Amino acid sequence: MGMYLNPGNSGFEEIRNSRYVDKSGMIRLINRVIGTKQKLICVSRPRRFGKSFAAQMLCAYYDRTCDSGALFQDLRIAGDPKMNAGYEQHLNKYDVVYLDMTYIKPFSDGFRNAVSYLSEKIMEELAEAYPALKPDNELPSAMLRAVELTGHKFIMIIDEWDAPIRETPEIRNEYLEFLRTLFKGSGSTSRIFAATYMTGILPIKKDGSQSAISDFQEYSMVFPGEFASYVGFTESEVRQLCQEYDCDFSEMKQWYDGYTLKGAGSVYNPNSVMKAVYHRRFHSYWTETSAAESLMGYISLDFDGLSGSTARLLGRVDVSVDTNGFSNDLITFRNRDDVLTLLIHLGYLSYDEDTRTARIPNEEIRLEFFRAVRGVWHDETSAGFGRVCS
Repeated sequence: MGMYLNPGNSGFEEIRNSRYVDKSGMIRLINRVIGTKQKLICVSRPRRFGKSFAAQMLCAYYDRTCDSGALFQDLRIAGDPKMNAGYEQHLNKYDVVYLDMTYIKPFSDGFRNAVSYLSEKIMEELAEAYPALKPDNELPSAMLRAVELTGHKFIMIIDEWDAPIRETPEIRNEYLEFLRTLFKGSGSTSRIFAATYMTGILPIKKDGSQSAISDFQEYSMVFPGEFASYVGFTESEVRQLCQEYDCDFSEMKQWYDGYTLKGAGSVYNPNSVMKAVYHRRFHSYWTETSAAESLMGYISLDFDGLSGSTARLLGRVDVSVDTNGFSNDLITFRNRDDVLTLLIHLGYLSYDEDTRTARIPNEEIRLEFFRAVRGVWHDETSAGFGRVCS
């Protein structure tokens, strides 16, 4: 068991020891694409939406150095006939490389040495796990040699894949080239990886005329696809929690509902819901983190129509937004649509895929907007807000 290679199932075991909302059905979606051209998956979600829980679950399920049957035996992936096709076939059958990108920040000079650090550490753990493995200076070829030696392909799981790009933009090109080398290299990807699952806040960064790693199937807050019900808590899951913890469902809905995703209906912020039931208090649990910069900084950008859109959003009016031109980073903004699209990915706005409109999802986020507007309070926003609410 290593830090990056085959980390075991203790993380998911700890999660199961707490009140766990069953999201194991997501494993079926990964199993279905193992060994296919669709095996590279990137799911982007806002902060506090269960990204790390999902990553820990996948580690526990695929890691061949542990026996995780007991952790899954009472979950849907094991017991539901609609879910469990391939369950036994893939349970604990792969070498897993698990990278929590936020974890490595202090060990890689604030991500500046992230590529060399990761390459070195993974190859060290490969050498420790497989002493017969011939030394190599390049990570992809070292992993390929390991597959040839053991007969086991890798499942790679990258949690918060975009953290280096968000927090240290100057290493963007080197980092994207590292990912490109792993996942788009003359057939080696198919020989090394059975599947790859990446999760982060932003979709994959666009690089010129094409994506830097374009072979990934992407699912986001703009297009959640078949992963929609695994982005947050569904309404039925929240109803069950409210019944279990004797909470007022209507108040829970007012505070934390609002992310309406095609294929899932109402979706709730899981972190806020669980804190509300544990503390028995409805409150804004949306706190500042390095993963999502200040809302104030975004709505104060000087783009034509942005302050008016903010006013309408505060007045509970949906606003149209074109999400297609967004560059998938925190610094490249050309117009109001780019800013609004970023706010959708960060979870400050909910997006309706059918009407192509955005709105403030719930009371919790509305409070964040009011705090931000008090700090900015453009004349246009103030005047517009008065018109909308009059």
